[in-house]
Amino acid sequence: MWNALKNAFKIPELRSRIIFTFLMLAIFRLGIYIPIPGINLHEWSRFFEGATRGAAGGLFTLFNAFAGGAVRRMSIFTMSVTPYINASIILQLLMAVMPSLKELAREGEQGRQKIEKYTRQLTLVLALLQGLAMSVFIAIGNPAFIIPGMSRIVFIILSTTSMIGGSMFLLWLGERITDKGIGNGISVLIYAGVVATYPFYLGQMVIANIGAVTWTLFALIFVATIIGLIYIMQGERRVMVQYAKRVVGRKMYGGQSTYIPIKVNQGGVIPIIFAVAIVMIPAMLAQFAKNYTLQRIFGYNSVLYIATYALLVFFFTYFYSALTFDVHEVSENVKEYGGFVPGIRPGRSTENYLAKVLTRITFLGAAALVAIALLPNLTSSLVGVISAQFIVGGVGMMIAVGVALDVVQQMEAHLIMRHYEGFIKRGRLKGRV
Repeated sequence: MWNALKNAFKIPELRSRIIFTFLMLAIFRLGIYIPIPGINLHEWSRFFEGATRGAAGGLFTLFNAFAGGAVRRMSIFTMSVTPYINASIILQLLMAVMPSLKELAREGEQGRQKIEKYTRQLTLVLALLQGLAMSVFIAIGNPAFIIPGMSRIVFIILSTTSMIGGSMFLLWLGERITDKGIGNGISVLIYAGVVATYPFYLGQMVIANIGAVTWTLFALIFVATIIGLIYIMQGERRVMVQYAKRVVGRKMYGGQSTYIPIKVNQGGVIPIIFAVAIVMIPAMLAQFAKNYTLQRIFGYNSVLYIATYALLVFFFTYFYSALTFDVHEVSENVKEYGGFVPGIRPGRSTENYLAKVLTRITFLGAAALVAIALLPNLTSSLVGVISAQFIVGGVGMMIAVGVALDVVQQMEAHLIMRHYEGFIKRGRLKGRV
């Protein structure tokens, strides 16, 4: 491991990419501490601490983790890159129902650039709506959130503008990391935000003064979760495809065999994000309405919350897998190029076979995602400290492990290309779709 890191800095291109990435992350972390104009940080901090202890505390904590602690400080980076993520998800869902967008995605580099353009435009619209909603909530919800002497209208304008600017700046920063750094820029920024909150929650566990046995149990759960996530994210079912030989003129084509990779976890963290967004709505409404009965029913650790959360994760895993892996399109492509699954007829039979395999493998992925989604609740119960649930499992840890795998894979490729030994001595990291 250490030799691989040492070799990485011996390669000028890889060294410059790593240094550039760290510099961009330093800029991102500095921006976290720049508050939006006119916010009363003392009053906002008091509100945020109370909100995180309420029924909707999980959602506030999740937003704060995604933004790297920016929500707690009401920074110009409060919205982080969530408008871009939402825009990307919306366009991806639209591709499944709009043939024009699907055809555009097949046009290669030119089509990809057009889709990126549409994504940026939609990001700006979503950032405007989200920033305006947050600013209006702050200005109308509690006048004490605004510093004395500033009118609500001026605050809404300044706050919305600064948050939109911060979100679009992070989008630009992520694109620079993708071009000149290491890893996918947007993912790296989210990873940095998630990991940056870990020291705070670890500090709360230290303050709680838990015993050595509890620390050992927490460490074992943490390591086991990371290992399990790696297997889930890298796991795939390979469906063998054989291509028949055919003669065109004097040349012979085909005859080789390949495989169709079907990922165990097709949707990544998106099913959990969708489930969290829906299951937290009743808790937020109950908290704002100050209805303590509903807060208890829809609370973060209530039976109804856990059951609904698990069912939603299961549903969205199947829903998103069906969108991202079109069995009809895959089977038609195999048939068009003269391929067939051994023992299965091309066409409709291949489509039914792939659908059957996808259903079975998605069941395993859905069950694993449900376990990961509910792991924070189990961890906090076993350890006895609420802060532990924000470190182990859930969306944050899935993002951290997934991005780390992507970065290591890219560094591994650079090292192997220059005849250096990579991070993995036996075998290589499998590519991620």
